[in-house]
Amino acid sequence: MARNTHVAADTAAPPITAILAKFVANHPSRGWRDAVDHEAHRTFYNWLGCAIGAARHEAADAAVAAAKMLQPAPQATVLGRSEKMDMANAALVNGITSHTFDFDDTHLKTIIHPAGPVASAVLALAEHNNLSGRDVIDAIVLGIDVACRVGNTMYPDHYDRGWHITGSTGMLGAAAGCARLLKLDEKKTAMALGIAASQPVGVREQFGTMTKPFHPGGAARAGLMSALLASTGFTSSPRALEAPRGFVQVVSDKRDWSEVTGELGERFEISFNTYKPFACGIVIHPSIDAATQLRDKGVTPEQVERIELRVHSLVLELTGKKEPKDGLQGKFSVYHGVAAGLIYGRAGEDEFSDAVVNDPRLVALRNKVQATVDDSIAEESVRMTAVLNDGRRVDVHVEHAIGSLQRPLSDAQLEAKFRSLVEPVLGAARAGEITRACWQLGLAAEVRTLTALCRP
Repeated sequence: MARNTHVAADTAAPPITAILAKFVANHPSRGWRDAVDHEAHRTFYNWLGCAIGAARHEAADAAVAAAKMLQPAPQATVLGRSEKMDMANAALVNGITSHTFDFDDTHLKTIIHPAGPVASAVLALAEHNNLSGRDVIDAIVLGIDVACRVGNTMYPDHYDRGWHITGSTGMLGAAAGCARLLKLDEKKTAMALGIAASQPVGVREQFGTMTKPFHPGGAARAGLMSALLASTGFTSSPRALEAPRGFVQVVSDKRDWSEVTGELGERFEISFNTYKPFACGIVIHPSIDAATQLRDKGVTPEQVERIELRVHSLVLELTGKKEPKDGLQGKFSVYHGVAAGLIYGRAGEDEFSDAVVNDPRLVALRNKVQATVDDSIAEESVRMTAVLNDGRRVDVHVEHAIGSLQRPLSDAQLEAKFRSLVEPVLGAARAGEITRACWQLGLAAEVRTLTALCRP
């Protein structure tokens, strides 16, 4: 998608570094509607389930082994595991596990997965400093607002260049959230944002490998360290975000500054967060949804001669792998997603295992899926036709997939997802305890009560 053209530097950009710093430092605790606060709890709960669910994944094992080489002090919990590490490495590993299954939250306007960087950094710092649940929720709301507003400013140009926008804005959100926890003033918060602005993490070439989930983990660690540095007097440019050679203008030719300043403190981007019912790239979700609807209509894999998809070009750009070889690659294959949806009626983490990706029955059906680009169809939509062996055609049109803002997961559906992730790691009783603690997090006197539940 070649949407880039050279744009001259904007030398009269508004002082968004200072504007965001003032907002983060001074906005009142719970200074938003109850619905925003509830969405923050949903965001944290979904993130926590994803992180615990992947605690035993080989990517988590490798990350923990590498971090242990640094002999870190036991300051904060590695979720779902017995280890504790220094804050920075706990933020790194928890950020990695929260994105390993590609099952985490999505801010659909920018396709940022904001909780990975922000919550991972915030929880590690809050646990070490024994802060309250309200401190955590406030920091998550404000940190996600910073990351997503900067993302809004640059999307889609920044993403089209090849940046993984979750990591390349997440360090700003993590820095903002941690600056809030440290109660930094406006000047030091601006320094934290400036330090973070020199540490964007992640390019899209890494999709389908362990390095993709490294991006939110790396961003969490970078943001946390940025806030700690600023707290001790480390300095940065006070115009690190907006200057002609600052972050935004270097990494994007699109720079809609009003996305940062418009309704700041009134509209909170966490309100537009969504939660995945399927453990894969978000652009595959309409196709999986359509495949499960075919299944509900009585279509079986044995009846199928071929399945025709009409999708937006971004779907094949991001998830066009026709022959994935392992589970990570399967998460970026719309062909695999459709086959899994029709065969199993779902697409959780189990349906993206190496074994399922290479199952001959699934491979045979996957080879019958034909995808055609049609940019008259929105990115969040799909038109699917199953052509059956007897000549019949069964059509499904999904305008908005389940899990979208138009068809959001309910709290009950989110709990079912959480339990499916956490119970295999910590057991059913513990998953229930964590669930109750998460819904009441904003009232908790200390966050350590929750993190203690998240260790085996």
